[in-house]
Amino acid sequence: MGFIDRVKERAKQKKMTIVLPETSDRRTVIAAHKVLEEDIANLILIGNKQEIMKTAEGLNLSKAKFVDPQQCEKLDEYAELLATLRKGKGMTFEEAKELLLTNPLFMGCIMVKAGDADGMVAGAIHSSANVLRAALQTLKTAPNIKLVSAFFLVVVPDCDMGANGTFIFADAGLNQTPNAEEIAYIAESSAQSFRLLVEQEPIVAMLSHSTKGSAKHPEVDKMIEATRLAKELDPTLKVDGELQSDAAIVPEIAKSKAPDSDVAGKANVLIFPDLDAGNIGYKLVQRLAKAEAYGPITQGIAKPVNDLSRGCCADDIVGVIAITAVQAQAQQASQL
Repeated sequence: MGFIDRVKERAKQKKMTIVLPETSDRRTVIAAHKVLEEDIANLILIGNKQEIMKTAEGLNLSKAKFVDPQQCEKLDEYAELLATLRKGKGMTFEEAKELLLTNPLFMGCIMVKAGDADGMVAGAIHSSANVLRAALQTLKTAPNIKLVSAFFLVVVPDCDMGANGTFIFADAGLNQTPNAEEIAYIAESSAQSFRLLVEQEPIVAMLSHSTKGSAKHPEVDKMIEATRLAKELDPTLKVDGELQSDAAIVPEIAKSKAPDSDVAGKANVLIFPDLDAGNIGYKLVQRLAKAEAYGPITQGIAKPVNDLSRGCCADDIVGVIAITAVQAQAQQASQL
């Protein structure tokens, strides 16, 4: 059973309710059809039911719940909640109500905040910035979280590196130029996400164009410092750096470039020096190695809201919905 199939099975064990706000997108409604058919999660579809069903021609969405903001019985309640959350920014009840009527991302997030949904998935037609803005303004960050970040779960076919071809690439979706401290937080969060979703021990490599001092540059120094700080944050974490990507994942190269490292050649969580490197890296692996890439999956928000690449297909959305459901299960369990 492959990675995403295992995640789907875990999602089915305790079904969560996931809200989908981008119902004008055909890929999203195809994904909804598949999720409902496979019984992965309960779904809330935001929008006018008649319009959604036009987009979903030939698909079965009979098990979904439809919420049209224009006719929502709880609209005033949601608007009151949003206005309270944004009171410090001067948002009035009327402004909150208008935002919920016109912006389905905020409508989805406020439903999660109110406890009427367990998580949200969007980004097929909206930018990452817009998805995350709605999430952070309504849900805020999780307790004791210093930095919200984003990763891709990358599954490479016929690969014996990483966790049988499964890797986390971080940050590949949110933080543009993180400093050493921020990279350490990203590493810590990504390791926790790997443990939750892949159910194996995270082995974290701090990536660079240098391995163990083979090059001198401030960016190299940044990754060395990030490694030190990550070890301080979690002394039990198996993390090392700085490592070139081949030294991080290829055992034969690790033996020559970093023979004393217990991470080199075994890494399954790859931490990049900046967003450019992480985003370019995952897209190259996805297209050249025909890898599955799920995300960007966010970590550090109080409740799970996950983004999508606008180049995603319906099956990518199904995978992210399943991942979001498993995150929601864990978030719910942590509150017991």
